[in-house]
Amino acid sequence: MNNDITVRRPKPAGTNVQAFLGNLPMFSEMSREEIDRIAAFTLPSHVAKGEAVFHAGDPCTGFHIVVYGQVKLGFNSPQGGEKVVEIIGPGQSFGEALMFLEKPYIVFAHALHDTMLLHVAKHCVFSELARDPAFSRKMLSGLSRRLHGLVKDVEAYSLRSSAERVIGYLLRDEDAPAQVQLAAGKSVVASRLNMTPEHFSRVLHELSAAGLIEVDGRTVRILDLHGLRGYRV
Repeated sequence: MNNDITVRRPKPAGTNVQAFLGNLPMFSEMSREEIDRIAAFTLPSHVAKGEAVFHAGDPCTGFHIVVYGQVKLGFNSPQGGEKVVEIIGPGQSFGEALMFLEKPYIVFAHALHDTMLLHVAKHCVFSELARDPAFSRKMLSGLSRRLHGLVKDVEAYSLRSSAERVIGYLLRDEDAPAQVQLAAGKSVVASRLNMTPEHFSRVLHELSAAGLIEVDGRTVRILDLHGLRGYRV
């Protein structure tokens, strides 16, 4: 085990693990007794901005759920660069796949903001899977959605232009927002889109010059939704 892994802080008084677990889709249909069993093996923790949740190579002893804050998953290249694979926000989970494979983490996880996590122990999950087939289906559904998202990412990197990738990121929510808050700093979002920060900033500038968006720090206002959807380089 990597000796540099971050030591977690104990949960603050008043943290209601059962209430949070019960609001998550994978646990929403469970009884109070089932939620209580999982909560008994769930460890809340705080990770400060910039600190590691885990390192590549650390053993996977369960999976994590973000209560608040954000976590980036990524890996370092032999040249020292960083590739962000995914940005995990509140209510989302990560680490399930490797938990089932019983293999060490192949990516790192760092907190992008001060973050609260719940760590659900592997042996508890396996017990509930054996006990409740419906829980098994929900876990498989979550993993399938994650796989579908990764396939869509590969498609975007391979077949879409850089402008289309940025537009797809800005319009990723179905409700077509008038304003988008970048999930993280531009360098992190750029890495997530398989671009350099300079290229990402250049695309934002081009879209701004075309009168389609307006950028103010991490806030991007959509000025012309129809034009943005139809934009081609």
